[in-house]
Amino acid sequence: MDALEGGRGSQYEQACTQLHALLVRIAMDEVFRRGPRYRITGPELNDLAHQAAADALMRITHKIQEFRGDAKFTTWAFRFVVLEVSSKLGRHFWRVSNTWFDLDEWAQVPDRSGIDPVSHWQARELVAAARNAVETALSARQRQVFTAVVNGVPLETLASELETNRNALYKTMFDARKKLRAQLIASGHLSTAG
Repeated sequence: MDALEGGRGSQYEQACTQLHALLVRIAMDEVFRRGPRYRITGPELNDLAHQAAADALMRITHKIQEFRGDAKFTTWAFRFVVLEVSSKLGRHFWRVSNTWFDLDEWAQVPDRSGIDPVSHWQARELVAAARNAVETALSARQRQVFTAVVNGVPLETLASELETNRNALYKTMFDARKKLRAQLIASGHLSTAG
């Protein structure tokens, strides 16, 4: 860490090289853990991890003076690369996602719960009603925010992409959930109690 504070010379270059190697390993672990959820595979995962590591290294070297030593340096650095991975995965999601929930994905929701056939049928019916409610009850903006949040896009990334803030996203989600609940109650899929 001391070598990074200087900002010049061979020790600085060597420290940056070692830190970059560590950041790449952390980024690779993170993208391979989270990438399939965003439908990213193969060389694209590798590229995303290397980009995240490089960007994290830049941020770390610019903020090295802020390191107080409250935690291990590697723990502090870990935070930067994980945030970069989250940001890059979110941006990738926005660039490549045309349809967020296809029919197969909606159909698989009850299959993941391991329930009996009657409950399975009821769950499938509820999923179909929820899908219909998302498509018909929500405005385009609410649908965009709701599906992004359900797909795990980080709020910071979503706020940046939509040029808004977290509070506006919370309000949009609140209104969307209210509309969805009202439609599911009206269609008899939810009770008014609870």
